[in-house]
Amino acid sequence: MERKGPLTDMRVIELAHIMAGPVCGLMLADLGADVIKVEKANGGDDSRRFLPPEINGESAAFMMMNRNKRGIALDLKSDAGKQVLLRLVKDADVLIENYRRDTMQKLGLGYDELRKINPGLIYCEISGFGRTGPYEDRGGFDLIAQGMAGLMDITGEPDCGPAKVGAPVSDTTAGILGAMGCIAAYAHKQKTGEGQRVDTSLFEAAITHTYWQSAICFATGVSPGRMGTAHPLNAPYQTFETKDGWINIGAANQRNWERLLKCLKAPELGEDPRFAQNNARMENLDALVEVLTPFFKDRTTADWLEQLEEVGLPAGPVLSIKEMQQDPQAIARDMVPSTDHPVAGRVQTIGLPVKLSQTPGGVVRPAPLFGQHTREVLAEIGYSADEIAGMLEAGGVIASDGKAEAAE
Repeated sequence: MERKGPLTDMRVIELAHIMAGPVCGLMLADLGADVIKVEKANGGDDSRRFLPPEINGESAAFMMMNRNKRGIALDLKSDAGKQVLLRLVKDADVLIENYRRDTMQKLGLGYDELRKINPGLIYCEISGFGRTGPYEDRGGFDLIAQGMAGLMDITGEPDCGPAKVGAPVSDTTAGILGAMGCIAAYAHKQKTGEGQRVDTSLFEAAITHTYWQSAICFATGVSPGRMGTAHPLNAPYQTFETKDGWINIGAANQRNWERLLKCLKAPELGEDPRFAQNNARMENLDALVEVLTPFFKDRTTADWLEQLEEVGLPAGPVLSIKEMQQDPQAIARDMVPSTDHPVAGRVQTIGLPVKLSQTPGGVVRPAPLFGQHTREVLAEIGYSADEIAGMLEAGGVIASDGKAEAAE
């Protein structure tokens, strides 16, 4: 399957599992990099066991996070598995790992060891809290990062307890930031030949989502707290109930407020001193919502969207995940592509959210079976058929054809 995108000369070794590290790998793979996912010999990536749901026995979660990658399985505690990884690293551009601190060092595979055999290696570490600071030894999960970054204190309705953002934004954002760091380091390497460490974390990724709220706190010394769907700086900019559903209104500046009044046929609201300017609307947000709510409840979402589009006011429906996947704009932007998986069959996935005019990336390969490309990759890096057979028999490496069992 021919790769496409601006990173077709980049080779990436992904020693990562579940989400943050695999997101980093899939971003680079979608942009054309040759990403070789190295899974642990005893069962592979834990997301293979995130069941249900499954498609013909294959984990839907694993297939989502690992499209466009080739997969091999190594026992890194064995001499054979370690030697294979070292040979892979010798000609690699990037290595991604999201293990606990010192795990790779204890295996003799930390950055200081690997850069001796490849000074140009970009070593990307994605952890809970980063590789420095008082929390460097702590493990981390998306939920923990969201809580500690303040996200759970600003998510939900004002009268509710701490609420997590529905999507794992810390994991996903950390993976995207890791990929951004790898690409930046790769640009430096292209100029100098020099590799470097790329270090990001779930904690820092979650913090980046607090820009507006942090700006308010820096300026006032007060944490803004929960506001439901409302914006902390502009009004009205939130969700309203309609006759048959919900709609998001983006009247985020004075001109859009005036457009909304035109659509509502309620010019008197613009003359009300409580609502005349944005600062007044923010000070009287509860009253503003109380006044606007009956307008929106009187008509259907489709009716409002048509009327709001006519006056040029940004608005949109609140869709379910299934509705989003069927939305014509998502389809037109190739955000729900499909791949042909050797076991699961035709599988839909989420597409590359960055479009390049000259070197477009995209989804061209399904997620690998466990150890599917072990033989292929070993042959590429110089192992003979006899050597591969010997390692498979010893259990240091695993192939998906059943000729070797996973090491215990």
